[in-house]
Amino acid sequence: MLEVRDLRSAYGRIEVLKGISLEVRSGEIVALVGSNGAGKTTLLRTLSGVQPMTGGEIRFKDQRIDRLPPHRRVGLGITQSPEGRQVFGPLTVEDNLRLGAYRRRDREIDQDRDRIFAMFPVLAEKRHLLAGGLSGGQQQMLAIGRALMGRPSLLLLDEPSLGLSPLLVDQILDAIVSLKNDGITVLLVEQNASAALAIADRGYVLETGKVAYSGAGAALLADPQVKAAYLGIA
Repeated sequence: MLEVRDLRSAYGRIEVLKGISLEVRSGEIVALVGSNGAGKTTLLRTLSGVQPMTGGEIRFKDQRIDRLPPHRRVGLGITQSPEGRQVFGPLTVEDNLRLGAYRRRDREIDQDRDRIFAMFPVLAEKRHLLAGGLSGGQQQMLAIGRALMGRPSLLLLDEPSLGLSPLLVDQILDAIVSLKNDGITVLLVEQNASAALAIADRGYVLETGKVAYSGAGAALLADPQVKAAYLGIA
C-alpha cells in the first residue's frame, strides 16, 4: 500500500530524515519506534504532506504522491491523527468529527459519525460539548475519530497514548486493533514501544533519522539489542 524509498527531510540546514526506506502492506499494523528525536513524527508529517521532503520517493497504491499537497493525499485515502491531538477546542465534538469529512460529499457522513460514537461512546455523550473541555483521553479518541471520518485506507497515528493513564492506553490500543480488523491499515508511532510492537504485524526502529532495525513485531520485541537499547529491558 505504501512504499517509501530513501526519504529525506530537513528543518533548515538540519537533516532529520536521512534516507529512510520502508513499506506498509495492506491490512497491517506497522509500528515506528525509537527514542525522542529519531525522526518518527517528522516521517509521518512528511508522508501526509505537511512537512516538505528534500529527497526520495513516496508511493501510495502504486501512485507517486510526494509532489501532491496534503488535501490531495487525504482524498486518496491517507489521514493522520497528529501528536498532541490538536482538536479544535472552540468547536463541539460533533463539529470536530464533521471537519474530518470536509472533502466528502457522500450521504454516509452521519453513518460514519455514528460508527465513531459506537467505537467511543463517551464522545456520543459529549457530542454537543466543546472539544477543549474534554479530558486528554477523550481528546485522543476525538482526534482518532476525526481522522477516521476521512474514510482512510491508511491511518497515520502519532503518539496516541501520550499522557494517558494505563487503562486509557489499553482502550486506545484495543481500538487500533479493531480498526485493523475493519480493514484499515495503520502506521503507528508510539512512545510505548513494547505495547506498539505487541500489536504490530511489523515494526521499524528509527535512530537519528535512519532505520536501525526492522522485522516482525514479535521478533523485534524478543531481540536482545532492541530490548536493551529501545525498550528499556535488559
